[in-house]
Amino acid sequence: MLRALLLYLSRRERLGQAMERLPFTRRLVRRFVAGTGADQAFTVIADLQQSGLLSAVTYLGENVRTADDTRRARDVYLALHDEIKRQDFRCTPSLKLTHLGLHLSVTICRENLERVLEHGQGNGQLTWIDMESSTYTNRTLDLYDSVRQRYPSAACVIQAYLRRSEADIRRLIARGAIVRLCKGAYREPPRLAFPTKQEVDEQYAQLMDLLLSPEALAAGVYPAFATHDERLIARAVRRARDLQVPAEKFEIQMLYGIRHDLHDRLRDQGVRLRVLVPFGEEWYGYFVRRLAERPANLIFLLRSLFRG
Repeated sequence: MLRALLLYLSRRERLGQAMERLPFTRRLVRRFVAGTGADQAFTVIADLQQSGLLSAVTYLGENVRTADDTRRARDVYLALHDEIKRQDFRCTPSLKLTHLGLHLSVTICRENLERVLEHGQGNGQLTWIDMESSTYTNRTLDLYDSVRQRYPSAACVIQAYLRRSEADIRRLIARGAIVRLCKGAYREPPRLAFPTKQEVDEQYAQLMDLLLSPEALAAGVYPAFATHDERLIARAVRRARDLQVPAEKFEIQMLYGIRHDLHDRLRDQGVRLRVLVPFGEEWYGYFVRRLAERPANLIFLLRSLFRG
C-alpha cells in the first residue's frame, strides 16, 4: 500500500515544486540527488573515485515534450562523456531513452542515442541504456538490439520484477550483452510483474544465476547486479566465487545515498562497486521512487522533517 501510494505521488510534479521551495526539504533531496548541475555530480564522483569506487552518472529527466528537448538532453550526455575523459574518471553515463525522445519518435531517439554511443565509444566509455516502465520495454530492447553490433559499448538494463525478464535475459546472454539487473521501480499490474517482494527476490536470484553461468561468461556477458539487499549482494559474491568468476568480470551497483554503509566493506572484499550519481532539475519523480523502494528511506525523511 505504501509503495503504491509513493509511486502514485511520484507522478505529481506539483509536490516536487512545493518541496523545492522549502530549504530543509531541498537538503533532504541532496541525500539521493547530487544537485541540479553536472558540476555537483562530478564533485560526488571525484569523492567516490578517491574512495576506490566506480561510478555512473545520470541526467534526470524522462518523457520530454519536444524534439529540441531531446537534443538538449543528448548534448548533456555528450558533455558528460567529455568531462569523464578529461578528468579520467572511472565513470560511465546512464540514460533513459524517453529523455532522448523514445515516446515522441523512434527515429529521433535513435539519432540521439547513436550520437551519444558514437561519442562515448570514441572516448573508450560504456553507455548504460536504462529500462523504464513496461510501456517501453519492447521498444528499448529492440533499439538496443539494433545498435549493439555497431556500438558494443552499449549496455542495457533488465528489471527482475517483470514476468518476461527470464526470456529477455536468455536472449541477451546469447548476444553476449552487458547487462544490469535491477529489481524495478515502476508501478506495474500483477499480470506483468511479480507483486510481492519474496517473488521478486526469488526471480532476481534466478536471473543472477543465469548471468553468472559459465555459458553467459563464455558468450562475453558482463553482469552488473543493482541492488541494496545485503542478502542478494552476498549471494552474488558467493555465487561468483563458487563458479570461479574473476572479480573483474562482474560488479555490484548501488544508488547514491542508499546503503553507503556497505561501500567500504565491499571494496575491501575486492568487489567492484559502482555508485549511480543522479543530477538535474527533474529530480522529483526519481526521489519519490527511491523512497518507494526502501521503507528506511522514508523513515529517514520523516525523522528529518520532524527535527525541523
